Amino acid sequence: MRKVAFYTLGCKLNFSETSTISRMFEQKGYKKVPFTNTPDIFIINTCSVTDNADKKCRKVVREAQSISPNAYIAIIGCYAQLKPKEISEIPGVDAVLGAAEKFRLIELLDDFVKPEQTKVLASEVTEANSFISGYSMNDRTRTFLKVQDGCNYNCSFCTIPLARGKSRSNTIESVLENAREIAATDVKEVVLTGVNLGDFGIVEGKRQYRFVDLVKALDEVEGIDRLRISSIEPNLLSNEIIEFVAQSKRFVPHFHIPLQSGSDTLLKKMYRRYRRQLYADKVAKIKALMPHCCIGVDVIVGFPGETEELFMETYQFLNELDVSYLHVFTYSERANTPAAELDQVVPQKTRQKRSKMLRSLSHKKKRAFYEQHVGTQGTVLFENDVENGMMHGFTENYIRVTAKYDPIMINELKTVELTGLNAEGYMEVAEVEPVYETH
Repeated sequence: MRKVAFYTLGCKLNFSETSTISRMFEQKGYKKVPFTNTPDIFIINTCSVTDNADKKCRKVVREAQSISPNAYIAIIGCYAQLKPKEISEIPGVDAVLGAAEKFRLIELLDDFVKPEQTKVLASEVTEANSFISGYSMNDRTRTFLKVQDGCNYNCSFCTIPLARGKSRSNTIESVLENAREIAATDVKEVVLTGVNLGDFGIVEGKRQYRFVDLVKALDEVEGIDRLRISSIEPNLLSNEIIEFVAQSKRFVPHFHIPLQSGSDTLLKKMYRRYRRQLYADKVAKIKALMPHCCIGVDVIVGFPGETEELFMETYQFLNELDVSYLHVFTYSERANTPAAELDQVVPQKTRQKRSKMLRSLSHKKKRAFYEQHVGTQGTVLFENDVENGMMHGFTENYIRVTAKYDPIMINELKTVELTGLNAEGYMEVAEVEPVYETH
């Protein structure tokens, strides 16, 4: 029985796809093992959102070679689609598979015999035109359920349409089938994932559904305690979705809404499909219906033309906005994107300084959000994340909680009282009662 190990870089969607591919290997008789367990085959699923992601791929390849020098190394994912030739020149790489080929790698790689020359199997991204269903399993307490892939938006800084192709979706019935399979396991939380999740509904090139139709259908699936929307564009987050989540049985009060910039000037240069007022209106709508809702924000700093004045527009906009945390991305030039051709390039030191300012603001926002909930009750899903005798988990509205380790509580939902923040910024809870079985 040959051993195969997987390593995933990047987003939740990549995790769902890696897990799906790993199950394909297991069905063919391969044994899935940890990365450090001298496997015969390494499958590395890559991201290419920033230059840093590319460097990470090279580092993982070197690490794989040091663990198992004779192992077969195959690279898949966004970086593999965008720069197959570049990856094929990394010492130790045996195969590179593009977006249309990655789900066929067992069939395409001839029993994983190391070739004399690196195999490059990466067709044009237009060939990645079918939707491959998938979800993560047995990797984490929660499952990432893939419902959509690709993107038609072509933002000026983004390579995702070049790496994943056009927007396409699963059918609602097929998503529900996956959800029922997950419900039959001991998974308590499902996170919906996609490249442009709110654009769900394009099947075989035609729009057949709306995202809100999927949300309403999933809310009826028995056996899943929590459903979470991973990330949704502000212009696609309709009032109907917000109103439904506010009274939902299973969808939790947590939205992650990319902003990218608080300056309308820069939003226009980024080819974003909204302006800051629409974003502010969405936040106000959510908070009016769900004051306890957690709202996360993606923001890019150092985009070409971002003057000090325009950066401060973003900073002030976020400072006054009732959001809970920020994911801060430092802009990096990506080949074949319109933004890479723009002038008024922001110096790297300025980009780093602005990133630091926004990360400090994020820390302040998160702390304020947590402090608002001290003295209230929350329901925590405890994860197998144990450190120094303490376990961790998240409330329904995404507050990270720490409590004394109790093995019976892992992957259990427990209502607790939130008592205060510790030095690491986690929420402490009133003593969690141990669970005793009665006979």
